[in-house]
Amino acid sequence: MSPTELPAGALTAVPPAAPRPAPSVAHRHGDVDHIRALYVQTPVTLTGHLIGMCLVAVIFGSLADPLLLGGWLALGCLLWLLRLAHYLRFRRQPAADDQTLWAWRSSWKALVLVQAAAWGLAAWLFWGLGTLYHTVSLIFIVYSYCVVSVQLLATQARVFLAFIGLVLTPTIVRIASDTSQPWHMGLAVILTLLFCITVLMARTYGSALGLAITLKARTDELADRLQAEMAATEEARRLADEARRAAEAANGAKTQFFAAASHDLRQPLHAMGLFAEALRQRSHDPEVASLVNSINESVDALEGLFGELLDITRIDTGGVDVNPAPVRLRDLFQRLRLHFEPVAFEKGLMLSFRGEQLIAHADPVLLERVLRNLVSNAIRYTDDGGVLVSCRLRHTAAGPRLLLQVWDSGIGIAEASLPRIWDEFFQVHANRPLEAHQRKGLGLGLAIVKRLAGLLEAPITVRSRAGHGTVFSLELPPGKVQRGGLDAASTSVKLPIGLTLDGRLIVVVEDEAAVREGLVVVLQAWGARVIAFDTIAALRAWLATPGIAPPDLQLVDYRLPEGRTGIEAMVAMRARWPERKLPAIVITGSSLGGHEDEAVTHDYHLLIKPVLPNKLRAMIAFKLGVR
Repeated sequence: MSPTELPAGALTAVPPAAPRPAPSVAHRHGDVDHIRALYVQTPVTLTGHLIGMCLVAVIFGSLADPLLLGGWLALGCLLWLLRLAHYLRFRRQPAADDQTLWAWRSSWKALVLVQAAAWGLAAWLFWGLGTLYHTVSLIFIVYSYCVVSVQLLATQARVFLAFIGLVLTPTIVRIASDTSQPWHMGLAVILTLLFCITVLMARTYGSALGLAITLKARTDELADRLQAEMAATEEARRLADEARRAAEAANGAKTQFFAAASHDLRQPLHAMGLFAEALRQRSHDPEVASLVNSINESVDALEGLFGELLDITRIDTGGVDVNPAPVRLRDLFQRLRLHFEPVAFEKGLMLSFRGEQLIAHADPVLLERVLRNLVSNAIRYTDDGGVLVSCRLRHTAAGPRLLLQVWDSGIGIAEASLPRIWDEFFQVHANRPLEAHQRKGLGLGLAIVKRLAGLLEAPITVRSRAGHGTVFSLELPPGKVQRGGLDAASTSVKLPIGLTLDGRLIVVVEDEAAVREGLVVVLQAWGARVIAFDTIAALRAWLATPGIAPPDLQLVDYRLPEGRTGIEAMVAMRARWPERKLPAIVITGSSLGGHEDEAVTHDYHLLIKPVLPNKLRAMIAFKLGVR
């Protein structure tokens, strides 16, 4: 099944209805672009939906009433054929105007709700049949449609709410009414919590994405007006200046919005990951563990999508500083190897590096980000062979240059698609169906790479052959350093898979109730004793208690109520036991940076929400020296 694409299957249509007037030109243009993007994903969506129906037929074929199962499959096949007919109509009219696309919205919404009702009906009809394996499989299939619908339906708030309600409400009611299982009410409560968290994620993500698309359309419109007015009279030039300032203000508002939305979006994602880990700790069933892994993968994917949007916004609005310095490629390649070798090994790929002895002159953070994006793409789209990161010195008419390249033996890029790979929201379509892990993202990765290469003043090119592989090339000036001029590469600690915190006391300061509860449950499951507070005032009251034992670790949120920060909580605890320099971890929902100097001054390590349990476990092991 292709869970990351399944809800797009709702994008089919019946004969056009009367167009609905748009509230504004920019908003309407963004909606039309969103509809076009969903149509492009229809083939893989049809494939995923067909596989989902086949899985239900195979799993419950020998258990369900033949008439009920046959009727449900007949409904699914009818929807599938309608979607196929609709997609073929779109293929015959690839240049359909905005008026036509708006006319198709009514039928699209109707099919979304019919699909949701069909899957909610499946949960009602087939619940309780077979063993625990069949139960977990049914929940996983149904809930997958809800989670991945966040990406595609979040900008249609009412449609998404109706979709997830029609899918999960019958499921929750059916589970709650099944008194034959002693755990039925507990599972119903968990699904209800996941329902609420998913709705909250969709609301925040939809607001962010919708505003980004609207502001981008408005900025492009103002930029066009500016170009036209600069060739006019002095009065037109004055108007052009006003338009430019308006465009800059729009970009500034977009950046400020993403900075604020970042914290609100990451909170429910962080809580979802913690609750999923708590579910894993309470159940040792392999199917439940698989379901938890799928939830964590979905959280990670959503975090990646929002991260891409935030990065492209920061770059476009000039929020990225460039600080060139000598970069020892040996250290850079070592960090890349530590990060990507496990992923390459899991896929059976060879990850190689050449030219480690060379030194480049570039911003080390931006250069590493470029290579991370390129290597990640190379591994994602390569199923056989390997990935090579190489660097060699070339002598050109302009002087010596370093040629930094990322080679892969993957699916390649068609020649017709090469000019567009740097465009925003463009995703290459291969000659064969892509796997689920190859369809992640919004199509912003290479757009980010192109902009970062521009900031580095490093020309980037690409060569590719479909079915044979791709190579990205980046030109950089060589650098020079004195002996000992660069810090040695930071060593990484190999952490245990199973972390135990038996006998350790950890103090948690977190104002979000869901996140605080999730942290307590997870830490206690790892064997720790936990004391949790929601405000600095509550923490100070506890610190004033005579005879209390010092904690082994403090885990604090950066942003606390009443304008306070986790730094104050950390300083208060260290002042209570000045003879012990208590190790500290600060968790924040802001990914815009600015905490590095504070981290050095107050000696703490920073984690960016959402923190998946594995990352939290690794950081705790590092801070406590657990082996």
